[in-house]
Amino acid sequence: MTVTAIVERSKDGLYSIYSDDRIGRDCFGGYGESVAEAKNDFMISIREAIENAQKDGFDNVPVYEAVNVCFKYDIPSFFNYFDFFNVSKFASYAGINESRMRAYKSGAVFPGERTTKKILKAVQTIVREMSAASF
Repeated sequence: MTVTAIVERSKDGLYSIYSDDRIGRDCFGGYGESVAEAKNDFMISIREAIENAQKDGFDNVPVYEAVNVCFKYDIPSFFNYFDFFNVSKFASYAGINESRMRAYKSGAVFPGERTTKKILKAVQTIVREMSAASF
């Protein structure tokens, strides 16, 4: 089973994760002061949903290890979770103004569709380059 999880930074600075997917009657959610905390909480909600579905007698309840989660991040959440990225260097790599990139990271400003695609393309290029590296 694949669960799509939306990761967002809220106006109060906390992070939330939600999904429209279900196991049995239960939806999933997670909250935290960091994306890592919210992910942990989200995964607990999946485990609880599986337990509830088993108790309620639902058919075809997945085992926890068979649940794959596809996390979709907003920009602030992405840079919170992948905090090893130097935002200024990333901005230069992606061809984005450094101060604008810091504003996107903080959530003070949200990038438009074109800029979001530019950020995603830079991330995908980095992933490809890192995947091709060897030591």
